[in-house]
Amino acid sequence: MDAQAAEVPGVERHEFSAVGRDARHDDLSALGRSLDELAALNASWQPLARLTPAQFNAYRAALGEGSGFQSAMYRRLEFLLGERSASMLVPHAGTPDMHAELRQALGEPSLYDEVLRLLHRRGHAIPQAVLDRDLARRYEGDLVVEQVWADIYAAPEREPDLVRLGEALTDVAEAVWRWRGDHLMATRRAMGAKVGTGGSSGVAWLAKRAEALVFPELWTARSRV
Repeated sequence: MDAQAAEVPGVERHEFSAVGRDARHDDLSALGRSLDELAALNASWQPLARLTPAQFNAYRAALGEGSGFQSAMYRRLEFLLGERSASMLVPHAGTPDMHAELRQALGEPSLYDEVLRLLHRRGHAIPQAVLDRDLARRYEGDLVVEQVWADIYAAPEREPDLVRLGEALTDVAEAVWRWRGDHLMATRRAMGAKVGTGGSSGVAWLAKRAEALVFPELWTARSRV
């Protein structure tokens, strides 16, 4: 399972990078492919989902100080989805080449940044402050962007391709949420509230992460339609 977990985020990174590049040319036809890789990524939790504490303890020592924090491929995937901060680089300081690659990625537009720029090119009133924001920080929802999505959804006949885009992004966001939820429940079931591998707070940290949704306005805008 370790090989699969390392491989799938790499494939996902490639897919989302390609989608981001296509978005600069107003083409998001490949976005749906990413859902297949996310489904494979989420399925990697199934072998761990019903481990008893004793079964987990039987091999936990072999992990040493290893932690998901150290997965550079998954970190790169999170950056592409807009989940980012400079503190996320710290676990990779010991691998200079990967640290440099992630530092560069931290300052590049996420998939959602590219989508917002596409909406701006299509004439929607995306605030300049959003377009010019600090890309190294996690994207936070904006009320004007929320209204843009609400308007798109309220009149689907005007720009059906943007409605399809919004739904494809929502599918991606839901798959990310399911990954985090499955991670949380597998960890809670196998080790309860113990300190996480690598020194994290374990379940408490995962629970906080599971509450966050990527592409936030696609969720909040639905209350305005």
